[in-house]
Amino acid sequence: MHQFFVIIADIFQFIIFTVSIYQIIISLAGCRRKMEDKVDHPPQKSFAILVAAHNEEKVIAPLLENLINLDYPKELYEIFVICDNCTDQTAQIVKQYNVCAMERFDAVNKGKGYAMEWMLEKLWKRDRQHDAVVVFDADNLVSRNFLLEMNNNLVEGHRVIQSYLETKNPFDSWVSLSYAITYWFINRMWQEARHNWGMAATLSGTGMCFETNLLKELGWNATSLTEDVEFTAKCISNEIYPTWAKNAIVYDEKPITLMSSIRQRLRWMRGHTDCARRYMKPLILKAIQTKRFALFDAAMYLFQPIRFLFVAAVWVMSYLQVATPLYSQFALLKMVPDWAWFALNTALFLQFPLVMLMERRPWKAYLGLILFPVFQFTWFPITLVGLFTSKNKTWNHTIHTRSIRLEDMKG
Repeated sequence: MHQFFVIIADIFQFIIFTVSIYQIIISLAGCRRKMEDKVDHPPQKSFAILVAAHNEEKVIAPLLENLINLDYPKELYEIFVICDNCTDQTAQIVKQYNVCAMERFDAVNKGKGYAMEWMLEKLWKRDRQHDAVVVFDADNLVSRNFLLEMNNNLVEGHRVIQSYLETKNPFDSWVSLSYAITYWFINRMWQEARHNWGMAATLSGTGMCFETNLLKELGWNATSLTEDVEFTAKCISNEIYPTWAKNAIVYDEKPITLMSSIRQRLRWMRGHTDCARRYMKPLILKAIQTKRFALFDAAMYLFQPIRFLFVAAVWVMSYLQVATPLYSQFALLKMVPDWAWFALNTALFLQFPLVMLMERRPWKAYLGLILFPVFQFTWFPITLVGLFTSKNKTWNHTIHTRSIRLEDMKG
């Protein structure tokens, strides 16, 4: 029995260490800016811009003003706001801007995924059909070149595109700053790294662009709590690889209190776990059959809820091995040497200030690193609860209040 326990513990250590090293190696590609021969194509693609909104009267106006004034021919795009189960003045404000307010009331099928499904069905029945569909959230702001960048990617043959996600309110609280640090890392060491490796980007819920014909071929059907994760898996399963448009920027409002953050991330973990359960095994099997590394990496992305627990396990293993005598008593904590655990923990943490240096973030942002480990630690109980309650499909709305305009972001 003791020998069996030793073997299991050794296997567990090996998996923890290997998965972490894999992620670090992939991330290294984000340390350089890939030189690309960028071609600016004249505007030719038409867009249907969909804005998902549920009781967003406090933030919808700045976004509409922003979208109306994009640097793109006005005749080549239309804006549709999905007023999903709204009980406030969202629809009335939308109509004041002469924008299509698509009011939806469904007390059973709640959430962005269902709202998207409903809206796309309406869109396909319209006389005018667009070349692509772009999706934003109501609390967003968008760089004025956004559609120009999407047009470039579509002309070059890309069918699914994810933009750069920036935080609209990084300095509202330590929580929003922790989100900002996380997304700076994701943009550089996840999205750009995979882009440099020639692998698929992952969709992030907003700032997404889809070729219309692709949506009609595959159908949406992404109605989980994390519709972006689900549709990413669906695309890659069909060997359609999303690309990343780093020059198209979306500013997204983040929660400012820990409790609202926990509610949001718990929804993410429930949805992510649900998608992992349905898509991870088929992706791995297909990766083995086709020998396509992008499929394996997509499966690893679905593995993220478990990876959060693995990071916690790295900390625990490091503590047990270095700070306690348990390894000598049980002879099971020395498969990975002490220096390797030290190096792994150091590498995992130093990635964040490294990204902030590369992205030239203001010095006050580095103060967020003080409480950032606390924010990271909260992922572990959230992940555990998400794993055991993934069948809970209740949609929890994140309340947005920061009525900021694009001009304020540049200030």
